[in-house]
Amino acid sequence: MRLYHGSTLPIKTPQIIRSAIGRDFGFGFYTTDIKEQAERWALRRKHSALRNETIEAQAIMSIYEIDIEAAKKDLSFKNFPEATMDWLNLILSCRSDRHFTHPYDIVTGKIANDSVGETVSYVLAGIMRKEDAIERLKFQHINNQLAFCTERSLSFLKYISNYIVEE
Repeated sequence: MRLYHGSTLPIKTPQIIRSAIGRDFGFGFYTTDIKEQAERWALRRKHSALRNETIEAQAIMSIYEIDIEAAKKDLSFKNFPEATMDWLNLILSCRSDRHFTHPYDIVTGKIANDSVGETVSYVLAGIMRKEDAIERLKFQHINNQLAFCTERSLSFLKYISNYIVEE
C-alpha cells in the first residue's frame, strides 16, 4: 500500500510527533492513502509557515510503502472504516487528554478535519450529544488517515521518495 505525508520538509525517517495539543488518534506519525489530500495538507503547511516565519517554505510530499497485511499480523491494528461511536470516543479521548494512551500501534480511520472538528468541539464543550454528532457526521465527506502511534509501527513504513507540490 502506498502512503503519503504532506509537510514543508522531506521526511525520510518518520518519527512519533508529540505536541501541545492532542491529535485524532493520539501522538504519532500521520499519513494518508489519498495523494490529493496529502498534497492539500502540504500546501496548507507551506502557507502557514510563510505566514509565521521569515524563511521560504516549500510544500513537500513524502511517499512511503507498507505491507499492510504483514503489519496487521505483527502489530496491534485498529481500523475505523466509518465515523462510529468508538471512533468518536477515541478522538474525544485523544484530543481532550494529552496523556491518554491507547493500545494500538497503527490506527486508521476518518480525519476530524475542519468541519468534522467543529462537531467534535461541540461534543467536547457539552453543546452536542455524541449520538447527535455521529448522526451529523454521516452526511460529511471525511478523508482517511493512518496514524503510526509507536516506534515499532514505524519500522513497517518504507520511505520511497519525495517531491515538491506545485500550486
